[in-house]
Amino acid sequence: MSTFSDYNFKGKKALVRVDFNVPLDDQFNITDDNRMTATLPTLKKILQDGGSAILMSHLGRPKDGPTEKYSLKHLVSHLQSLLNDSCNSDGKEVKVLFADDCIGDKATTAAAALQPGEVLLLENLRFYKEEEKGHVAFAEKLSKLGDVYVNDAFGTAHRAHASTAV
Repeated sequence: MSTFSDYNFKGKKALVRVDFNVPLDDQFNITDDNRMTATLPTLKKILQDGGSAILMSHLGRPKDGPTEKYSLKHLVSHLQSLLNDSCNSDGKEVKVLFADDCIGDKATTAAAALQPGEVLLLENLRFYKEEEKGHVAFAEKLSKLGDVYVNDAFGTAHRAHASTAV
Protein backbone atom coordinates (compact mmCIF):
# COMPACT_ATOMS: atom_id res chain seq x y z
CA MET A 1 0.00 0.00 0.00
CA SER A 2 1.47 3.34 -0.96
CA THR A 3 1.34 6.28 1.40
CA PHE A 4 0.82 9.97 0.89
CA SER A 5 4.59 10.49 0.98
CA ASP A 6 5.08 7.90 -1.76
CA TYR A 7 2.49 9.34 -4.12
CA ASN A 8 3.67 11.57 -6.97
CA PHE A 9 1.22 14.41 -7.64
CA LYS A 10 2.93 15.54 -10.85
CA GLY A 11 0.25 16.69 -13.27
CA LYS A 12 -2.52 15.75 -10.83
CA LYS A 13 -5.27 17.91 -9.41
CA ALA A 14 -5.57 16.95 -5.76
CA LEU A 15 -8.98 17.52 -4.23
CA VAL A 16 -8.03 18.23 -0.63
CA ARG A 17 -10.48 18.37 2.27
CA VAL A 18 -8.97 20.86 4.71
CA ASP A 19 -10.22 22.27 7.99
CA PHE A 20 -10.20 26.04 7.53
CA ASN A 21 -12.89 26.59 10.16
CA VAL A 22 -10.88 29.46 11.64
CA PRO A 23 -12.05 32.32 13.84
CA LEU A 24 -12.58 35.68 12.15
CA ASP A 25 -13.07 39.09 13.75
CA ASP A 26 -15.74 41.59 12.69
CA GLN A 27 -13.55 42.79 9.79
CA PHE A 28 -13.04 39.19 8.59
CA ASN A 29 -9.42 39.06 9.77
CA ILE A 30 -8.21 35.63 10.85
CA THR A 31 -7.49 35.64 14.58
CA ASP A 32 -5.97 32.14 14.77
CA ASP A 33 -4.53 30.44 11.69
CA ASN A 34 -3.32 27.20 13.28
CA ARG A 35 -5.70 25.09 11.21
CA MET A 36 -4.44 26.72 8.04
CA THR A 37 -0.77 26.31 8.90
CA ALA A 38 -1.41 22.65 9.74
CA THR A 39 -2.20 22.02 6.05
CA LEU A 40 1.06 23.47 4.75
CA PRO A 41 3.09 20.22 4.70
CA THR A 42 0.38 18.50 2.65
CA LEU A 43 0.01 21.40 0.24
CA LYS A 44 3.78 21.78 -0.06
CA LYS A 45 4.15 18.12 -1.08
CA ILE A 46 1.42 18.40 -3.71
CA LEU A 47 2.76 21.64 -5.20
CA GLN A 48 6.43 20.66 -5.12
CA ASP A 49 5.59 17.40 -6.89
CA GLY A 50 4.16 19.47 -9.74
CA GLY A 51 0.50 19.07 -8.90
CA SER A 52 -2.24 21.53 -8.10
CA ALA A 53 -4.59 21.62 -5.12
CA ILE A 54 -8.33 22.18 -5.00
CA LEU A 55 -9.27 22.93 -1.41
CA MET A 56 -12.63 22.18 0.19
CA SER A 57 -13.60 23.36 3.66
CA HIS A 58 -16.38 24.63 5.82
CA LEU A 59 -16.45 27.78 7.93
CA GLY A 60 -18.88 28.11 10.78
CA ARG A 61 -22.46 26.90 10.70
CA PRO A 62 -24.38 28.92 8.11
CA LYS A 63 -28.09 28.29 8.46
CA ASP A 64 -29.61 29.83 5.33
CA GLY A 65 -27.16 29.25 2.51
CA PRO A 66 -24.44 31.67 1.42
CA THR A 67 -23.64 34.59 3.72
CA GLU A 68 -20.75 37.05 3.74
CA LYS A 69 -19.88 36.13 7.33
CA TYR A 70 -19.07 32.53 6.41
CA SER A 71 -17.47 32.99 3.01
CA LEU A 72 -14.06 31.42 2.55
CA LYS A 73 -13.06 34.30 0.26
CA HIS A 74 -11.83 36.07 3.40
CA LEU A 75 -9.05 33.48 3.74
CA VAL A 76 -7.53 33.74 0.26
CA SER A 77 -4.90 36.44 0.81
CA HIS A 78 -3.70 34.92 4.08
CA LEU A 79 -3.51 31.46 2.52
CA GLN A 80 -1.50 32.86 -0.37
CA SER A 81 0.93 34.50 2.08
CA LEU A 82 1.32 31.26 4.04
CA LEU A 83 1.93 29.23 0.91
CA ASN A 84 4.43 31.68 -0.51
CA ASP A 85 6.33 31.74 2.77
CA SER A 86 6.61 27.96 2.96
CA CYS A 87 6.14 26.39 -0.48
CA ASN A 88 7.94 28.43 -3.11
CA SER A 89 11.50 27.23 -2.69
CA ASP A 90 12.10 27.85 -6.40
CA GLY A 91 11.10 31.51 -6.07
CA LYS A 92 7.93 31.09 -8.11
CA GLU A 93 4.87 32.63 -6.48
CA VAL A 94 2.08 30.27 -5.50
CA LYS A 95 -1.15 31.57 -6.96
CA VAL A 96 -4.33 31.05 -4.90
CA LEU A 97 -7.59 31.35 -6.80
CA PHE A 98 -11.12 31.39 -5.38
CA ALA A 99 -14.36 29.98 -6.75
CA ASP A 100 -17.47 31.45 -5.17
CA ASP A 101 -19.15 28.07 -5.49
CA CYS A 102 -18.07 24.52 -4.84
CA ILE A 103 -20.06 22.41 -7.31
CA GLY A 104 -21.43 24.78 -9.97
CA ASP A 105 -20.10 26.00 -13.29
CA LYS A 106 -17.69 28.49 -11.69
CA ALA A 107 -16.04 25.77 -9.62
CA THR A 108 -15.91 23.35 -12.54
CA THR A 109 -14.41 25.95 -14.89
CA ALA A 110 -11.85 27.13 -12.32
CA ALA A 111 -10.81 23.55 -11.49
CA ALA A 112 -10.44 22.65 -15.17
CA ALA A 113 -8.23 25.70 -15.80
CA LEU A 114 -6.00 25.11 -12.75
CA GLN A 115 -2.33 24.78 -13.63
CA PRO A 116 0.40 22.84 -11.79
CA GLY A 117 1.60 24.82 -8.79
CA GLU A 118 -1.71 26.64 -8.36
CA VAL A 119 -4.27 26.37 -5.58
CA LEU A 120 -8.03 26.79 -5.88
CA LEU A 121 -10.08 27.43 -2.75
CA LEU A 122 -13.72 26.50 -3.19
CA GLU A 123 -16.53 28.30 -1.39
CA ASN A 124 -17.86 27.03 1.95
CA LEU A 125 -19.18 23.48 1.65
CA ARG A 126 -21.81 24.17 4.27
CA PHE A 127 -23.54 26.68 2.01
CA TYR A 128 -25.11 23.49 0.65
CA LYS A 129 -27.34 21.44 2.94
CA GLU A 130 -26.27 18.37 0.95
CA GLU A 131 -22.79 18.54 2.53
CA GLU A 132 -23.96 17.89 6.08
CA LYS A 133 -26.56 15.37 4.92
CA GLY A 134 -23.93 13.28 3.14
CA HIS A 135 -25.64 13.32 -0.25
CA VAL A 136 -23.96 11.01 -2.73
CA ALA A 137 -24.80 13.24 -5.72
CA PHE A 138 -23.12 16.21 -4.01
CA ALA A 139 -20.02 14.10 -3.28
CA GLU A 140 -19.92 12.95 -6.90
CA LYS A 141 -20.00 16.54 -8.16
CA LEU A 142 -17.12 17.43 -5.85
CA SER A 143 -15.12 14.36 -6.89
CA LYS A 144 -15.25 15.34 -10.56
CA LEU A 145 -13.19 18.45 -9.82
CA GLY A 146 -9.97 16.54 -9.11
CA ASP A 147 -7.95 13.46 -9.99
CA VAL A 148 -7.12 12.27 -6.49
CA TYR A 149 -8.68 12.88 -3.05
CA VAL A 150 -6.69 13.78 0.06
CA ASN A 151 -8.31 14.15 3.47
CA ASP A 152 -6.23 16.59 5.50
CA ALA A 153 -9.14 17.58 7.76
CA PHE A 154 -8.80 14.93 10.41
CA GLY A 155 -10.88 16.99 12.83
CA THR A 156 -13.88 16.48 10.54
CA ALA A 157 -13.19 12.89 9.47
CA HIS A 158 -15.69 11.47 11.96
CA ARG A 159 -18.60 13.32 10.36
CA ALA A 160 -20.87 11.66 7.82
CA HIS A 161 -20.60 14.60 5.44
CA ALA A 162 -20.42 14.40 1.67
CA SER A 163 -16.84 15.71 1.47
CA THR A 164 -15.46 13.27 4.04
CA ALA A 165 -17.52 10.10 4.19
CA VAL A 166 -19.21 9.45 0.85
